[in-house]
Amino acid sequence: MEQEHTLAGVPLRIVSYNVRYFGHALRGLASTRGSKRAIADALATLNPAADIICLQEVETFSLRSSLVFRRSHRTETQLESFMAELERAFERRPPPFPYDAFYFRAHVNRIGNTPLQSMGLAILVHRYRIRIDTHNCESPHDITYHHVLRWKDRKQTRICAHMKLVGPRGKPFHIFNTHLSLPTPFSREFWTTSQRMGFGVNQLQEAKTLAAFIRRHAGDEPFIVCGDFNSPPESPVYRYLTDDCGLVGVQKHLRQIDRDPRDFPTAGFMRLRMHLDHLFSSPLVSWLDLEGTCRFGDRSSPFWGKSDHVPLIGRFDL
Repeated sequence: MEQEHTLAGVPLRIVSYNVRYFGHALRGLASTRGSKRAIADALATLNPAADIICLQEVETFSLRSSLVFRRSHRTETQLESFMAELERAFERRPPPFPYDAFYFRAHVNRIGNTPLQSMGLAILVHRYRIRIDTHNCESPHDITYHHVLRWKDRKQTRICAHMKLVGPRGKPFHIFNTHLSLPTPFSREFWTTSQRMGFGVNQLQEAKTLAAFIRRHAGDEPFIVCGDFNSPPESPVYRYLTDDCGLVGVQKHLRQIDRDPRDFPTAGFMRLRMHLDHLFSSPLVSWLDLEGTCRFGDRSSPFWGKSDHVPLIGRFDL
């Protein structure tokens, strides 16, 4: 009870991070132990430690996840092997290790019975700071918009992971973790406009499905929505979520991107720099800072060179 009372006035910290299947060292072709260890070490440097870690692009197990990395046992998943690395990284901190991990499966591409690659999301929760009420890891919500129905089964499934949590002071709140599709090339706008990311008709439909799912499950309770939206600020997807749905864009709210959002890229490919990752919330969440959130390419960040995205890190209270 004394420890719970001490924690009651401390804000919570969240991380949202596209880890690129822990395969950045090989340009996403295959995951490696070194990539898992590097990301685990970087997360372990956060002080205070994160209370919630939302990950995008996490596999179960497939040819891509096991081609270079040798699993400790036949059924070991990518998240399990990463959690082992994270536990080792946290040995520098006072025990016990604080996280429980939950995996949300999205899609598997196969040739015959061989899984070539799999897609999914993960949420790690600090078990000593937060209580888990409900989650949908057994059946994450499908938000995929199928522009060409005949190819429905070939398209990557996009999902929303949801958890209802209870904070240190007994206050309930919701976490939604997601990864929107790239803009579809099967529309005229894709070929007739210069701006594409966040302008896809499929992306906007997925954002609408996501918003409806949030409304149904969060109601009037505080919530946070995070992930890789493949959409920059000022895109139709971003404007729909903020202007039409009333979500708070945290980086704008805290004036981290109060000028030109292109000055703060969160992802990169070769020389291309893009702002694709976001933290949103309901107005009931009070944001304190984004300490630890760095631009893509900032070599001073402990996350530099670990993925083709950088994590968004924020502290909040309810």
